[in-house]
Amino acid sequence: MNAKEYLSQAMWLDKMIDNKIRHKESLEALAERVSVDFSREKVSGGTGSTTPMEDAVVKLIDLSYEINDDIDKLVDLKREILETISLVEDYRYRSVLEMRYINGLKWDDIVKYSGYDRRYLLKLHGKALIEIEKIIKEDTKRH
Repeated sequence: MNAKEYLSQAMWLDKMIDNKIRHKESLEALAERVSVDFSREKVSGGTGSTTPMEDAVVKLIDLSYEINDDIDKLVDLKREILETISLVEDYRYRSVLEMRYINGLKWDDIVKYSGYDRRYLLKLHGKALIEIEKIIKEDTKRH
């Protein structure tokens, strides 16, 4: 895995979490539309069949657990990536890497916040990736 792939992991996991949250919201909307059939007779110890409402609620709960697990992974991953970025000596490189890969900012936003020209910013980013690559290789040698 190269430096950019390593740093981008958090951004991709964040997008996956957003997708799951949207999916959960659509399931919640669906669950609100599911009608309950009160004409069905409730039998104790029956076949164990569930209603559409029960199925929707179970899926919502499972998805909520999944989202929480993914958020925990994201927090741990961002912490690890921040530790790696902190090993970069040049503060400009660290700043660009944090804005891009930890905060998930788009290049135009980074240009605005940093005050750097876009071309210069991308040059800094390229140099920062080289530094991260060195750190990753050094860490791989140790393990």
